[in-house]
Amino acid sequence: MIITFNELRRIKDQLPSGSTKRIASELGIEEDSVRNYFGGRHFDKGVPQGVHYEKGPDGGIVTLHDTAILDAAKRILGE
Repeated sequence: MIITFNELRRIKDQLPSGSTKRIASELGIEEDSVRNYFGGRHFDKGVPQGVHYEKGPDGGIVTLHDTAILDAAKRILGE
């Protein structure tokens, strides 16, 4: 899946407090890995989660090889 960086950040910014922890818990990954997925820079703690960033307009393009985190975020937004 391809999405702009700004759109990915808009989704992250709409999430209610505690969503990063909830997503990490549901998927069995580190919270910093969820933060990194949404553009964070916590690489010393979290691991990459199938995301590739490319600079460009609208914050650049993000290629998501694994959409599990995004899917969880969208599900939370839909609740």
